[in-house]
Amino acid sequence: MLPRLKQTLQSLKRTARISKAQAIKNLSTQIKKEDVPTEKLDCVVIGAGVVGIAIARELASKGREVLVLDSASTFGTGTSSRNSEVIHAGIYYPPDSLKALFCVRGRELLYRYCYEHGVPCKQIGKLIVATGPLEISKLNELMNRGTQNGVDNLKMLEGFEAMKMEPELQCKKALLSPVSGIVDSHSLMLSLVGEAENNGTTFSYNSTVIGGHLEGNCLHLYIVESKDLENWNGDYPLHPELVLVPKLVVNSAGLSSLALAKRFHGLDNGIIPPGFFARGCYFTLSSTKVPPFEHLIYPIPEDGGLGVHVTLDLDGQLKFGPDVEWIDGIDDVSSFLNKYDYSVSASRAERFYPEIRKYYPNLKDGSLQPGYSGIRPKISGPRRSPIDFVIQGEDIHGVPGLVNLFGIESPGLTASMAIAEHLASRFLK
Repeated sequence: MLPRLKQTLQSLKRTARISKAQAIKNLSTQIKKEDVPTEKLDCVVIGAGVVGIAIARELASKGREVLVLDSASTFGTGTSSRNSEVIHAGIYYPPDSLKALFCVRGRELLYRYCYEHGVPCKQIGKLIVATGPLEISKLNELMNRGTQNGVDNLKMLEGFEAMKMEPELQCKKALLSPVSGIVDSHSLMLSLVGEAENNGTTFSYNSTVIGGHLEGNCLHLYIVESKDLENWNGDYPLHPELVLVPKLVVNSAGLSSLALAKRFHGLDNGIIPPGFFARGCYFTLSSTKVPPFEHLIYPIPEDGGLGVHVTLDLDGQLKFGPDVEWIDGIDDVSSFLNKYDYSVSASRAERFYPEIRKYYPNLKDGSLQPGYSGIRPKISGPRRSPIDFVIQGEDIHGVPGLVNLFGIESPGLTASMAIAEHLASRFLK
């Protein structure tokens, strides 16, 4: 850190208790005066999750020079690697919403891409089940919504029909979605990274974007090495080691996208939605040679998620989850470095057994083993209706060349290539 800047920041700390926003503003002013290395670029994508990678690939395929920045040591270490790996049909989302449109389009693109590039996937189908008479009306609503969204071949089944397909299942009725499936998300991301790199994209890992400022109608991004952020004690604003000035910035930082946007000095914080985090745990089924189910099994959706459901991976391993646990108290640095608590307590299984036995009554005590957990980047909180994906361009926030992606939770994996397609067609000039 430059001595003069450090001295200035320590002086600010002594003389006043300043807000984070004021500290960022002061830092922006100092950076303009300091000799920080500055580079002009074409396109920067912040975040190497599946959505960011898909966007980089799409931009590079259009002939753009792309740099992808991620704080981790490799791609896909956050939400992209901690989910159900399900290819969703597009049933759950309000008609004409971005989630509905991108899920349906993204599913088509994703299956096609997997088949053409040898990415492991399987169209195993899904049963959404009503386990009690009061849930049947909700099942009918889901079928109507899926039909409006353009999901093909949906079929309502009587309980006995569904249980004939899946003998271990118990339900009153079920909605069959034949086009739902599963995908090896790591293989998908690896393939997308390879294509992006073949088209000239550069991936810079261990590189954290900690903020920026607007100057001359261009967003200046502040970059530090992640190891320096790890060692930071928070006593003063971090000094960037590099400033990048791209023509196009895509904030696809997932869990940290909101925190990062609030650190862009000159961007109106009023357009940034509130953020919420929902942790979900998965448990695997032990001591079974043959999985009890061949299809995805989903209950009626619950507050904050789609319910504790049955998923299979491509090796036949069955898992249950995720549940919903709302968490808070996440500071910006922890968010930037993905320092979340991903531990799964074995005692949490006690909450899973009664939920799973509603549709799988033969689940044996002690058969659930802790698997893994993930965190959903939400923009609606507990007991609130889900909110659509938010994709903000200059028409919303007034900053040329900046695209913010907020609340890209499920069905983000399925929708990733459609989001990339949309962004390229809308924001490339």
